[in-house]
Amino acid sequence: MPAFVIVEVDIHDQEMYDAYKKLTPESIADFGGKFVIRGNPVHVLEGTWDHDRFVMLEFKDKETAEKWYYSEKYTKAREIRSKAASAKFFIIEI
Repeated sequence: MPAFVIVEVDIHDQEMYDAYKKLTPESIADFGGKFVIRGNPVHVLEGTWDHDRFVMLEFKDKETAEKWYYSEKYTKAREIRSKAASAKFFIIEI
């Protein structure tokens, strides 16, 4: 069953975050994942949105999404991101 990784990001260091963005596509592709949404503007219809960036990734299933998140390649990218931004990651299965 497909799984989506949803990410809310607040960027503190744009230059370092740009370095992180260069590393993530290959790590995602290695696990057959793809970007569905990557930083598009969020237009609020109801409630509030107070984050800098929204990202949605699609993987074939939850297990693959978790393997990607904990992979060596993404762990290196995640270490850079943690210095450049704060983020919340969620997995949703459909």
